[in-house]
Amino acid sequence: MKTKMTSKERLPLIGMTVSAFIFNTSEFMPIGLLTDIAKSFSISEAKAGMLITVYSWIVMLLSLPLMLLVSKIDYKKLFMGTVALFGICQVLTVLSNSYGMLMASRIGVACAHAIFWSIASPIAVRMASEEHQSKALSMVVTGTSVATIAGLPLGKMIGHYAGWRIAFLIVAIITFVVLAYMAFLFPKMECGEPFRVKQLPELFKNRALVCIYIQTFLFVVGYYTSYSYIDPFLQQVAHMGNSTVTITLFVFGAAGLLGSLLFSKFYDKYRHGFLRTVMISLAVELLLLLPAAGQPGFIMALCALWGITVLVFNVSFQSETIRCTDEQSSSVAMSIFSGIFNFGIGAGSFLGGIVCDKGQIVHIGFVGAAFAVISVLFFLVCMSKNLVENK
Repeated sequence: MKTKMTSKERLPLIGMTVSAFIFNTSEFMPIGLLTDIAKSFSISEAKAGMLITVYSWIVMLLSLPLMLLVSKIDYKKLFMGTVALFGICQVLTVLSNSYGMLMASRIGVACAHAIFWSIASPIAVRMASEEHQSKALSMVVTGTSVATIAGLPLGKMIGHYAGWRIAFLIVAIITFVVLAYMAFLFPKMECGEPFRVKQLPELFKNRALVCIYIQTFLFVVGYYTSYSYIDPFLQQVAHMGNSTVTITLFVFGAAGLLGSLLFSKFYDKYRHGFLRTVMISLAVELLLLLPAAGQPGFIMALCALWGITVLVFNVSFQSETIRCTDEQSSSVAMSIFSGIFNFGIGAGSFLGGIVCDKGQIVHIGFVGAAFAVISVLFFLVCMSKNLVENK
């Protein structure tokens, strides 16, 4: 029988959870503030949208190089420095008097993001005892899920009533509060041997890790091909009004909290079956997207299941990455995972855009499902075998 988490474990993990929330909230907020930002600098919404595109690709390109660069720094100093950089760049965003300065500040935030998501999961695991490691991971991902639910609408609401700069200022204030909190509660972690560039080839000889990366790319492309255009799909194909779409997307994000609970309850006990179910679930959900479109209750329930599936995949495969690497290489392995995840986001969004440009948004679920089915086949043929070898 598991014992309860001690305060020494729980309190710093709360700080990690809030950190995850503010990092992801900052990433999502510009989506809801694009119009206000565009008006502020007298630019088009498309140009303002480059803030989001550049952010995603910076994270993809710099996750590994930055992690290699800072791998000699111990976890506490690295975490504190990363959060401090994040906070400073939020302040620069608030003070931006030109589009160029705003873009530069967002690039700084993206660099902090790239490092944070390379170290967040390894740090969370080391903060907890072995029996609570799954719960520690689920806490961090819960912060992400809450950001998905509340981050975007809160940022949009604050931006509407007080201006977009105030929305980023509030993120900056919370960041520095977290920084002070963690300065006292971050536990001592012994610094191991730094990861060296010449060790990268050895990392890619790890068959289980390579399978995780391929599996992640296939899953994320399938997911984001459809999810990137879920808003116009719900409006144009499911014929939902704005308020119903908002409720449906809220349900999507809120369901992720249940996914976090399912992971902490079942992952350790039924690991293989749990992961197999996640792979199959995405394929089924995307295949049912069009058939469900004519029934609001059906598609809302489907989106809830979809939200659970995506969060469970994210936390499960972070756990798998840590499981098949040692402490020395886990952060670098996670940085590659983050880069591949963001590459999948970009590729899926690009593919979904092509589908929409061809006037085929009605079939967006089937296109995403094609990659999800390939993801299932890859899991059954390759990934499952390597899970057995690395249990």
